[in-house]
Amino acid sequence: MTEYGRGQGSEPWHPDDPLYGDGGWGGQQAAPQAQQSYGGQPQQQYPQQPQQQYGDWGTGDQHAYGDQGYPQYDQYGRQYAPQQPQQPGHQQQHQQPQYDQNGWPTGSYPQDPYAGGPQDPPAPPPAPPGGAQSHYSAPPAAYPPPAPPGGGRPEPEPELEPRTDWDPGPDQGEHAFFTGGDDGDGRDGDDGRDGEPGDRRGRGERRGGGGKEKKRRSGLACLVVVAVFGGGLAGVGYFGYQFYQDRFGSAPDFAGSGNGQQVTVTIPKGSGGYAIGQVLKKMGVVKSVDAFVAAQAANPDGKSIQDGVYTLQKEMSAASAVELMLSPKSRDNLIIAEGKRNAAVYELIDARLEVAKGTTAKVAETRWKSLGLPDWAVNHPDVKDPLEGFLFPSSYAVAKGQKPEDVLRQMVARATEKYEALDFETKAESLGLEGPWELVTVASLVQAEGKTHDDFRKMSEVIYNRLKPTNTETNQKLQFDSSFNYLKGQSEIDISESEINSNTDPYNTYTNKGLPPGPIGNPGDDAIKAALNPTSDGWIYFVATDGMDKTEFARNIEEHQKLVDKFNASRGD
Repeated sequence: MTEYGRGQGSEPWHPDDPLYGDGGWGGQQAAPQAQQSYGGQPQQQYPQQPQQQYGDWGTGDQHAYGDQGYPQYDQYGRQYAPQQPQQPGHQQQHQQPQYDQNGWPTGSYPQDPYAGGPQDPPAPPPAPPGGAQSHYSAPPAAYPPPAPPGGGRPEPEPELEPRTDWDPGPDQGEHAFFTGGDDGDGRDGDDGRDGEPGDRRGRGERRGGGGKEKKRRSGLACLVVVAVFGGGLAGVGYFGYQFYQDRFGSAPDFAGSGNGQQVTVTIPKGSGGYAIGQVLKKMGVVKSVDAFVAAQAANPDGKSIQDGVYTLQKEMSAASAVELMLSPKSRDNLIIAEGKRNAAVYELIDARLEVAKGTTAKVAETRWKSLGLPDWAVNHPDVKDPLEGFLFPSSYAVAKGQKPEDVLRQMVARATEKYEALDFETKAESLGLEGPWELVTVASLVQAEGKTHDDFRKMSEVIYNRLKPTNTETNQKLQFDSSFNYLKGQSEIDISESEINSNTDPYNTYTNKGLPPGPIGNPGDDAIKAALNPTSDGWIYFVATDGMDKTEFARNIEEHQKLVDKFNASRGD
C-alpha cells in the first residue's frame, strides 16, 4: 500500500473513482460489524489500523485515502490490506465536521481513527472479471450519499449571503439607528467575537465607512421627521383646544364676592361692557373680560352701569361685580353741582384727594394752559379764572392718590366736549355774540340768576334784550347782583346801591356795559340750552319777589316797579 492508501493492483486510481477524495466521517462511526460479501457469503473482516493524518483541505494539505469506515477492493474483488498505524506525534482532534447541502463534508475538519459503524452501507461487490461494467462507470445510485452519524440526514447549512458592494436597500437587514451601532471603527453592536468571519459582520463593515455615514444620516433624518411630526401634532392640539375654549368653553371666572381687599376702580365716560371689563380685569377685580360681559348681559339692569368711581374687591366673580356696581354702596364719585364756582370746586377736589387746602387752586392758576382748554377760551383780558365755566357739572371719578391736574383735565374735557357737541361757535354768531366764549358767559349768568329751570329761558331773553344797542331801559347794562357777588366771592342779596355804584371792577355789571370778562360759574345742561334758545316775549326786567325761589318778569319800568314793591312787602319793609 502506498502512503495515499492505494491498492497494489496494476491499474492506477482513476479520478472518476467514487471513492476518490472521500474523507469519510472523521472517525465518528461506531465499531465495525461483520458485513456480507457480494454473493451473500460471509466475508472476513480485517481490523482497521490507525492511519497517518494529513492536513486540512482548506489549508492546502491532503487527507489520506482509505479513511472510510468500510473495506476497499480492487477491480478484481480483492480486499486491500489494512492501513498502517498513524504516525506518532499527531494528536487526534474531535471536532464536528460541516456538510454542504448535498451532505458532503466541506471546509476543514479533523481526522479520527478509522472505524466502521454498524450503519455503514455494504461494500460494493467486485465486478466479475471480464464483465461489462466496472466500478469506474457505476451509476450514481450505487453510491448514495453517506448518512451522518446518528442515522439522521444532515441539516443543510444556511447559505450565506454573497458579499457585495451594492446597497441592499431599506428592506435588507437592520438599520444602524435601530441596532444602536455607532462605533467609529465600523463595528456596530460588536459583541467581542473577533474571530467571526468577515462575511458575518454588519453590512456597513463590508461596504466600508460610507455605509456608516449613510446610517447615521438616515437615523438623524428619522429623528428630525419624528420631531417635526410630533411638534406639528402638539401645535394642532394646542390651537385646537384654544379654538374650542374661545368658541364653546366658558370664560375664566373667580368664585365668590371677593377676597376682602378693596380697590378703587375708575370707569371712564362712555365705557361699554368690554371697556368696563378690561378696567376691572386690569385692577384684579374679575378674572376675564368675557366673564364680565356675559354677567352684565345676564343681569336685567347690567346696561345701566355708568362711568365713575367704584369701590370694589379683588377676585370677585363677574356676577357679584356687576351686582355691586349697580348698588349705590359702590359709588364714590365727586359730584359737581350746576352753577358751582371754580373756587368751591377746587375745595371739593382738595378734600377728595386729601391734599392741603389750596393745592388744586394753585395748580389751576399756574397750569391752566396745559389742561386742555379750546383755543377760543384763552387770552381773554381781565378774566379772573380762565377755567371758570369749564369745570362741567357732572359726576367724576376722583379718589385719593390722583393728581389735581388730572382731575381738572377730566372736567375741562367734559365741558369742551359738551360745547363742541352743541356747536357753540356757530350758535354764538347767530345770537349776536362775539364767539363761543361769550356764549358760555351768558349761560353762566342764566344759571346764576335763574331760580328754577322754568326761569332759564326767560332769563336768557332778558340778557340778550339788555345787550341790544337799542336798549334804552338799562342802556346795555345788565345790572346783575350775581356778577358783583362773584367778584366779591360772596352770595349776598342785600347789596347797597352805594357799594355797587362805587365799584368799577369789570365784573360789576352795574357800572360796566355788556357782559363781564368771563363766566361767573359753571352752567349745567338746562342753562346752556336756555342760552341757546331764549324766549321772545319781550322780557327785560325780573325780580325775585320772595327773595329766594320765585322770580317774576316785566317788559317795562312800570311793571318792574310793581315787582319791587311786592318784594319789599314780602320783607316787611
